[in-house]
Amino acid sequence: MAAIPPKSPSPEEEGLARRLWIKFKRESVFAMYSPFTVCLASGNLKLETFRHYIAQDFHFLKAFSQAYELAEECADDDDAKLSISELRKGVLEELKMHDSFVKEWGTDLAKMATVNSATVKYTEFLLATASGKVEGVKGPGKLATPFEKTKVAAYTLGAMSPCMRLYAFLGKEFHALLNANEGNHPYTKWIDNYSSESFQASALQNEDLLDKLSVSLTGEELDIIEKLYHQAMKLEVEFFCAQPLAQPTVVPLIKGHNPAGDRLIIFSDFDLTCTIVDSSAILAEIAIVTAPKSDQNQPENQLGRMSSGELRNTWGLLSKQYTEEYEQCIESFMPSEKVENFNYETLHKALEQLSHFEKRANSRVIESGVLKGINLEDIKKAGERLSLQDGCTTFFQKVVKNENLNANVHVLSYCWCGDLIRASFSSAGLNALNVHANEFSFKESISTGEIIEKVESPIDKVQAFNNTLEKYGTDRKNLSVYIGDSVGDLLCLLEADIGIVIGSSSSLRRVGSQFGVTFIPLYPGLVKKQKEYTEGSSSNWKEKSGILYTVSSWAEVHAFILGW
Repeated sequence: MAAIPPKSPSPEEEGLARRLWIKFKRESVFAMYSPFTVCLASGNLKLETFRHYIAQDFHFLKAFSQAYELAEECADDDDAKLSISELRKGVLEELKMHDSFVKEWGTDLAKMATVNSATVKYTEFLLATASGKVEGVKGPGKLATPFEKTKVAAYTLGAMSPCMRLYAFLGKEFHALLNANEGNHPYTKWIDNYSSESFQASALQNEDLLDKLSVSLTGEELDIIEKLYHQAMKLEVEFFCAQPLAQPTVVPLIKGHNPAGDRLIIFSDFDLTCTIVDSSAILAEIAIVTAPKSDQNQPENQLGRMSSGELRNTWGLLSKQYTEEYEQCIESFMPSEKVENFNYETLHKALEQLSHFEKRANSRVIESGVLKGINLEDIKKAGERLSLQDGCTTFFQKVVKNENLNANVHVLSYCWCGDLIRASFSSAGLNALNVHANEFSFKESISTGEIIEKVESPIDKVQAFNNTLEKYGTDRKNLSVYIGDSVGDLLCLLEADIGIVIGSSSSLRRVGSQFGVTFIPLYPGLVKKQKEYTEGSSSNWKEKSGILYTVSSWAEVHAFILGW
């Protein structure tokens, strides 16, 4: 009999440190995608920049060691004191590694570089926390009770944990990218140290200690730890971003963008790329909720509607039929054997079958009458309350509000009702987004059940994409980015200069792979590009190359395109 795998702990069962790392993982993405770390991972970081970083890190580690000393004094438990002492020894080992670099270079760390403002900001925050200069804590020297002292120790560990976990995370990520066949990576020693079992164990020990010290704290005190943890994460990103680089980099994308002579055009799908729930289900739910009950008389001036019960049944049948026939349609055009060399025209031809299917499915919805009688105001209210993917809104706000960027955003969607999309973005102040979608037909703000068909299929989408690019003309250099998540986005993703697949749609990967499309995780793809990126060269984002980049979150999209 097979062993039953252990149940994964729920977020509530996770320790405090783990919960905070997950909550603020977004910042770790920005640290990983910073120009400095991408160059370091690629191995082509200039030595003078690495030397400057090591000098800054030397000052930071000295403060880190001092913070552990102060935390050890505050801890009232012998086991906690011993753990902190061991963690401090780990920092001293890191300093020895830094010394070994210096011996190779024949210089003095303390004299190598002046401490920059980002390092000062970080070390002052850390030492202030370790000294008890935290909201709701008595001033230094006035910590009378063991509990008050232990609380400061917990706060200090809360400010130190994210640094340890971030370095452990980066070490493992970079180590996975090391290629044994390409010779010596100049920063192998750094990567080996932070990916080592001993450093990974230290990061875990730090987190376990934070969990232990915070057990007796109140909700308010745990909130303070959360603020300290988040602040430390942001300071860590600023620390990496502050490292001076005198070399070309592939990140952020806008670094090589000249607003005066270039044009950045960002395209995005809507359903399940931006949203958490598909818009068709939302529109159907509005229809069902606002429909009359079967025993109610309908007002004479309203269009005849099905009852809520009839609507729910009809919608259930339509959804089931769509799902079953969609899979059948996909199978009908899949090549029996995997295509070795990507050919755009072959894929385009195959997806014409999916386009016919999507149009037939929409016709069934119109004929069923499920969309009849919906009030425009109800659609707008639902749009305003629509939950979008974490980081999606922030990314578009940053693009739109940066007047110096010369960037344009277009949303291409199969959604039946463009008003729903516009309402979902307008609530976030994003009225400037260009929406290309189908529209409801209204009679005095009440839907007639008809759909004004504009973007119903993969072919419609790619035509809208190309038409949009043509309207911009060729007076400037255009760089197009498309972000999507489904088979319907494939042609646009491949037409764009940079196609980014967000999420984990199995049907998209399956169809794409079978037609010769190559999917590359974005970060390793950028590290590879950075290796090839030398003085005077330009990052060649070639359209129709058959290469698409994959990401798991909008934070990756944001970090790659805009940076911190």
